[in-house]
Amino acid sequence: MRFRPCIDIHNGKVKQIVGGSLRDTGDVARENFVSGQDSAFYAKLYRKRQLTGGHVIMLNGGDSPYYEETKQQALAALSAYPGGLQVGGGITAENGSFFLEAGASHVIVTSYVFREGRIDEERLKKLKKALGRERLVLDISCRKKEDGYYIVTDRWQTFTRTKVTAETMDALCGYCSEFLVHGVDVEGKASGIEKDLVKILGDWGKCPVTYAGGIAGFEDLEELYRIGKGRLDFTVGSALDLFGGSLDFEKISAWNR
Repeated sequence: MRFRPCIDIHNGKVKQIVGGSLRDTGDVARENFVSGQDSAFYAKLYRKRQLTGGHVIMLNGGDSPYYEETKQQALAALSAYPGGLQVGGGITAENGSFFLEAGASHVIVTSYVFREGRIDEERLKKLKKALGRERLVLDISCRKKEDGYYIVTDRWQTFTRTKVTAETMDALCGYCSEFLVHGVDVEGKASGIEKDLVKILGDWGKCPVTYAGGIAGFEDLEELYRIGKGRLDFTVGSALDLFGGSLDFEKISAWNR
């Protein structure tokens, strides 16, 4: 269990947002923090601390007037820490190699592998062939309904018909080297982890999984370790002092189990 850092980029700026508030219409989101530093500043910091496996997420759609600014910020982070960061946001079989060549260790894919709310196996095969399983991360970020957690796409705005279950992860893990999972309902709220979701992920444990959402302090990390059986890596955003919170980045960076 180790800390994975993050750089979230929206409207060309490094931000921390409340995940469920993101809307493509008007490119708006409820902001917890807007940095005065660019993405390269954070990438260099993570490189200095030898933190690997972090993710850079582009939170604007490809048709947004801010997309190019956001993309350039992502590329600046990859350039500042080549091979040390993953990148996600609008990644497809067609453009994934561009980001790998720009310095990403892995690309993170969500929306592309779903069509009409269901997993598109042909697109999964296409991704695997074009980019290689070992450099592909599948984002199965999810929101809760009465009967379980459902994967959400389009920057967490659209529910799919696919539940996060051991069977779903079994079906997907042959196409990727790891999973990234945001508990979207608690993302950016520092209100505690999604315990039921963490249990599903920890019980499965067949390939690396990074959990994000709700972590506010070391008590949450202990709980994540216990419920997740020590199998889950984690990321912390809004709660970090780097992003306006109270959690000490240096202490979190040193927290490994």
